[in-house]
Amino acid sequence: MTAVVEHAPDRAPGTRPVETLPKAHLHLHFTGSMRPSTLLDLAERHGVRLPTALRSSQMVSLSPDARGWFRFQRLYDAARSCVRTAEDMQRIVLEAAADDAAEGSRWLELQVDPTSYAVHVGGITPALEIVLDAARTASAVTGTQVAVVVAASRIRHPLDARALARLAARYAGEGPGTVVGFGLSNDERRGSTADFAPAFALARRAGLASLPHSGELLGPEHVRETLRTLAPDRLGHGVRSGEDPELLAALVEAEVALEVCPASNVALGVYPDLADVPLERLVAAGARVALGADDPLLFGPRLAAQYRSAREDHGFDDERLAGLARSSIAASRAPEEVKRQLLAEVDDWLRAPVRSSTTTGP
Repeated sequence: MTAVVEHAPDRAPGTRPVETLPKAHLHLHFTGSMRPSTLLDLAERHGVRLPTALRSSQMVSLSPDARGWFRFQRLYDAARSCVRTAEDMQRIVLEAAADDAAEGSRWLELQVDPTSYAVHVGGITPALEIVLDAARTASAVTGTQVAVVVAASRIRHPLDARALARLAARYAGEGPGTVVGFGLSNDERRGSTADFAPAFALARRAGLASLPHSGELLGPEHVRETLRTLAPDRLGHGVRSGEDPELLAALVEAEVALEVCPASNVALGVYPDLADVPLERLVAAGARVALGADDPLLFGPRLAAQYRSAREDHGFDDERLAGLARSSIAASRAPEEVKRQLLAEVDDWLRAPVRSSTTTGP
């Protein structure tokens, strides 16, 4: 496995630091948000022997096929096996919020499948409640407000997804420490998307956003199927909709936002390099794009690095970076008053002086 290299800290002359740009983070998975140091600590505490790739903190680089996904899933499952207690889960949420706060994220929608941790804490309801309680605590102490997206898995039976949708509906809300959306993750090539439509209908009736993964490992036809059957508000990834101008125009018309995760796309072999991710094409078409880090435990770069890539690999100036931040805020499920405040703070960021070419220091 080779490394996906994160850009150096933002020191470009004549620019504002992306770490201070207020933004929303809409695509971050619970286990995948872990700090590498936390994973090593939990593995030692619980006597779990980690694969070499996880012990070395080397970022994965995979082939975009079933074999590559299998390798990714094995690593992800190994990391998830280290999360054994309520305290472990609380720590992950708090650290994810703290890391986001350091990078300018003011609203985080953390995606979790409670099924993965239920065996250790007494069921899917206690598992979700632990995460929600931790989200409320993290919101209070870090300055980043944390809400939760409950996600079903494509590799489990659709009836399991319905059970999760009913659980998510019980905790639906509009602020930090509530469930704001319902997702569908794992390998897009597995299962039938239409089979999950009843679960998403349950979630929508409870006021939850429809947030399925689609359009990363598979192309435009899969996105069309997702649009037809799950009525998404946002697409987890959706980046390959850029391959079909007609489809992309339909997404723009329907105001379906795209959670684009460049480092993930490269690590999974969807694109060979960050410069090949079609960010410019999506934005130029009018798509509402929210940059995300996906699983930084495996893919390396966190949220600020995705904005640095937009600047360094795609030529986005500060005004266009601010546009990406505004899109992330608009596409979020944050309360309207929170959105207004964050959008005003983006304007303040643009009014701040830029660093000159002679500026030294951080």
